[in-house]
Amino acid sequence: MGFWISAAAMIAMVALVLVQALRQGRAQPLAAPGAEDMGVYRDQLTEIDRDLSRGTLAAAEADRLRTEVQRRMLDADRAATKVKPAVTGASFPPTASVVVVVLAAALAGYYWLGAPGYPDLPLSARIAQADDLYQHRPSQAQAEAAQPAFVPDAKADPKMLELMTKLRNAMATRPDDMVGQSLLARNEAALGNFVAARKAQEAMVRIKGDVATGEDLATLAEAMIYAAGGMITPETEAVLKRCLTVEPHNGSARFYVGLMFAQVGRPDETFKFWQPLLAEGPADAVWIAPIRARIAAVAAEAGINYTLPPVSKGPDAAAVAAAAQMTASDRQAMIRTMVDGLEARLKSEGGPVEDWAKLITSLGVLEDMDGAQTAYDAAQVAYVGKPGELAALRAAAVQAGIER
Repeated sequence: MGFWISAAAMIAMVALVLVQALRQGRAQPLAAPGAEDMGVYRDQLTEIDRDLSRGTLAAAEADRLRTEVQRRMLDADRAATKVKPAVTGASFPPTASVVVVVLAAALAGYYWLGAPGYPDLPLSARIAQADDLYQHRPSQAQAEAAQPAFVPDAKADPKMLELMTKLRNAMATRPDDMVGQSLLARNEAALGNFVAARKAQEAMVRIKGDVATGEDLATLAEAMIYAAGGMITPETEAVLKRCLTVEPHNGSARFYVGLMFAQVGRPDETFKFWQPLLAEGPADAVWIAPIRARIAAVAAEAGINYTLPPVSKGPDAAAVAAAAQMTASDRQAMIRTMVDGLEARLKSEGGPVEDWAKLITSLGVLEDMDGAQTAYDAAQVAYVGKPGELAALRAAAVQAGIER
């Protein structure tokens, strides 16, 4: 309300100043031509009389000069009577209308393009708002309960489903079987049963205890995120912190911590995690594509001047060293074989979104745009209704050159 009162007062003052200026312009007539000459002519007549009285001017000459000056005065007076006073009244209403229209257009433009009624949101308020959102995140149980129940894919291999039933039954009787829990976690994730995958990976980490690796913990955090529909809950954050304590440079954990800050409205903190991670690489890491897709927007939201570095399409040093002795055709054949194997596995068994993203980007590097598009279409179907996964897939498609 205070804003609108101030705006209305300013508009009224501007309008008043403009109207007053127009009124003053209308009341001031133009000066008549020759008005200044009349004063000069009067001075000349006075001077003639003075010279005549002093005897410096003859009477005949004084009469002649007086007659000439008076003639000029008559000419000047006739010219003045022909001049009409300046009339501004005719232009006042149109001009005032223009002022009203301009002010009304400015007000309408703000109402349409601006944010009328939106309260001030200084930095301190935004940080407080983000902190409140951070403190009131749903728990892992609440986030999982909000997700739709798992339904096996109708196209899944019946033999695979039968084997999974046997594995689940076996783990129910052997809950401390670390290898079995690890196997169960991987296969449940491949089926898209992320809650079950989270439970199995959680059991595996529990069995390992203090010897659980950073990769074990990162895998658990990822399963928890998928099970929660992409939300990074306080329980997941605790696992990520433990992972970074064990392995401070773990890329997956750093990516997800940055994503957590993005979810609660702290893009400045997200940038602190993502920018070094993007710079460090490697270029084929699964987190590179989603970071590249979002970091420019994150930087803009944080008020950071940032230019996204170009994509490095060359292989890393290890790949160059490994393929140094191969011919170009052999190297291409090797890469094609690896990609074909990944593609065959994903089409027959499915897999995590990271593998789909890797397949799409690899086909793009091979310049197989049709294959990349086909893989992208299949992956979108597999992850329909999952915004986080679809965003990662789109980022991979952009990197592959099949999406803008």
